[in-house]
This record gives sequence, structure tokens and C-alpha cells, in this order.
Amino acid sequence: QVQLVESGGGLVQAGGSLRLSCAAAGSIRSINTMAWYRQAPGKLRELVAGITSGGSTNVADSVKDRFTISRDNAKKTVYLQMNSLKPEDKAVYYCNAEIVTRDLPRRGYWGQGTQVTVSS
Repeated sequence: QVQLVESGGGLVQAGGSLRLSCAAAGSIRSINTMAWYRQAPGKLRELVAGITSGGSTNVADSVKDRFTISRDNAKKTVYLQMNSLKPEDKAVYYCNAEIVTRDLPRRGYWGQGTQVTVSS
């Protein structure tokens, strides 16, 4: 069993910043790619940013100049630093991780989601 616990969401004014955290817990052997997705009301879930175990990143063009993804392998945690937030960034943000556990081969796991609201 793996649990991804997200934190850091909330309400912020346009132009402000938030840092999301996602910590993995359970019988984890290894964690490969970790990523952040978001889903706005009435929209499909979309990839925001991903990071490999070695630290290589990819970030969606829509947020590339404003968001930064990072990870702390010792803490089994991935972060999303969000700066210069815009109202269109409002969404539920979901952590995703490709994890090998004691009992299962690599598969994807999802966090519970954390709400990010950006006011005008």
C-alpha cells in the first residue's frame, strides 16, 4: 500500500505564490518519475510538470516560466513551486508517482488532490 499525501494548496491572490508538497509513504522500494497534474472545473486532468529520479524535468508550456518542480529523494517528496499565479491556474492539483513496492512492480499512484484557488 502506498499513500501520497499532498499539502500546500489554498487561496492566493493573482501574482502570489504557493508551494505544493507531496510525500510518499508505504512499503516503497523505489520511486521513478514524480509529477503534478491539475484538473480545473469542467476540464480534463492535464500534466503540469514531471521529474525523473535523476532530476530531469519537463514542465508544461503554459506554466514553464512560472512553476518549478523539484524532489527530495531522501524525503520521498516532490514539490511544485508556483509563482506569479493567475486565475487560470485555479484547479485541483494531483500528485502522481511511479513506484515499485515490496509487493508490486512499478505502477502509478495518485494523491488525494489539493485545491489551489487564485483570486483576481
